[in-house]
Amino acid sequence: WGPRSAALVRSTVRRLHRSRCSFTFCARQPHPEERVCLRIGGKGFCTGEAQFLDDLNRWSVLLISPFIHPERLLPAEHIAFVTESISAQTENLQKGPDSSKEIVKWSDFCSPLAYKPGEPFKLIAEASVDNFSSLGIAFLEDRLQMENGMVPHRIVSVHLEESALKELAQEAPSVKEKSTDMDAVPPAGKSGLGRAEEDKSKLEEEKEHEETGAGEHHHLHLSSCHECLQLENSTIESVKFASAENIPELPDECSSRGEEKEHECLQKGMKRINLAGKPPNILIYLGSEAAKGRFEQVKSVLRECVDAESYTVYQLHQEQVLRDPWVDNSLLLLIATEEPIPEGIHRQFMKFLSKGGKILGFSSSFTFGGVQIKRKNKLRRVVHELVVSKKDSTEVKLNLLVSGCVFEEGMKGDASRVKVLSRLNNAAKDMVIVHLTHGSSGGEAILSQAHLELDSNSMDVQTEEDFNLLKMSNSKRYEVLREILTCLGLSCELSEVPELTPIYLLSPDEEIHLAFLKWLEGSVDAEGLRASSKVSLKFVSSCESKVEVTPSLMPVITEMGSFSSEHFSLQTYQQHLQTKKLGKILLFTEVTTTTMNLLDG
Repeated sequence: WGPRSAALVRSTVRRLHRSRCSFTFCARQPHPEERVCLRIGGKGFCTGEAQFLDDLNRWSVLLISPFIHPERLLPAEHIAFVTESISAQTENLQKGPDSSKEIVKWSDFCSPLAYKPGEPFKLIAEASVDNFSSLGIAFLEDRLQMENGMVPHRIVSVHLEESALKELAQEAPSVKEKSTDMDAVPPAGKSGLGRAEEDKSKLEEEKEHEETGAGEHHHLHLSSCHECLQLENSTIESVKFASAENIPELPDECSSRGEEKEHECLQKGMKRINLAGKPPNILIYLGSEAAKGRFEQVKSVLRECVDAESYTVYQLHQEQVLRDPWVDNSLLLLIATEEPIPEGIHRQFMKFLSKGGKILGFSSSFTFGGVQIKRKNKLRRVVHELVVSKKDSTEVKLNLLVSGCVFEEGMKGDASRVKVLSRLNNAAKDMVIVHLTHGSSGGEAILSQAHLELDSNSMDVQTEEDFNLLKMSNSKRYEVLREILTCLGLSCELSEVPELTPIYLLSPDEEIHLAFLKWLEGSVDAEGLRASSKVSLKFVSSCESKVEVTPSLMPVITEMGSFSSEHFSLQTYQQHLQTKKLGKILLFTEVTTTTMNLLDG
């Protein structure tokens, strides 16, 4: 069939998807009852008897899954299917998709519903008829990429039984509760925190030290102090057992846990709805530039585009790049400096890409693979028209300030891995925004030599004409930025911000609770207020006290009898807390702006 194989797949799926028929894309010999439609290399596309999925008890529902609302499952003309993937090391498989072809990301073409860990790792998803075909075609042509770094092995369409869906929908909350047991396993890195026998004596020593209150006050310096890390982790373990929320592990070399722990990492990634399995942190690297104004400028542009409730934005300082464990704990690195990137830092950035990280470059000198930077001084600080190619094959024309550099294909790497997203609208058609992929774990970068972060108010705008051109292109600039960030796997859909809730003062020990309240009497004013520079706490006896919750004034309810929460059990917390004093006084709230400011001062 040659190049017409894709058309064969699409026409077959469109014609037969309403019948009692199943479609299978696999990397194995077909079963006797399956009818082979197409073979490409060692892979095949088959049709066969309908596959029914009627027992979903062993599957874990994703928090975004329509399984929780079965009446909304599978719109008309949609197909449910199971994707099986195996680790790249199994049977010496190739590491990933063929990088010389256009990569198709699994999550871009379907909505994940549920998963089952193990080998193979299984995912139930739903997709439109054509998107299902696109996934199958990409699989056959070695272009399909899973975000979790595994290799897709089989895709098979299934019929979901309505009775099983209803049963699963009823059990959805308990599925979430069960998942905390999985999250409660401590990391078994170098220190074996909270469980290893050899550490018990140190933990006891630390508890005794805590009892005696030896000497001066010390901060928890977690990055360097093994004993502090043990105590902190012990308390976090208790919270995990007692909470239905997913609390991420302290960074402790997840990669060293062996094959048994690999599935836990995968499961945690799935539960966070982030298929790369990384915490939702965005880092901004500005080189040696210490100007806080520059960081705030880039951060504010980002927050205009991404869902601010889903991501946390930090600055990555130059001295932190080689020192801090950010590589495994960040989704996106944004490089916004024209300074040359030192060799050691460049290697660290490439390591981040090889582990599935995403990089966005704003007029930076960072590059790799099949492109290099060429300086064109006549373009420096000039407002120029760009033509940007969008994912839906449409084009956007807008004016942006350009850096004075352009990209050109070099001999350093595989040029076929470079995708041009934007060119200048000039005679040379200079490349200014490119998309590059790296490694087999989903690492990719979008690099721009146009200042997507600068608007008409920038100090670099020199004429009134440039000011007007940038102002008229401002909405398109945000449109392009959102397109780029979405392409890198971030959510740009704004979520509804939940209302703030009061804080509860809790203790699993009634004597300690009463003693704390007695101490508190001398630490608040006559109105029960504890004032602070950022957040003032208003202590009230019960939730009947009508105190409005605001970011600067938080009521704290001291009576424990009125406390109840579907997300946290004080009794379970008490059962798993193993310290003598640490963790005996709790502040609990469902929704707050940031816990960092609650005890400020």
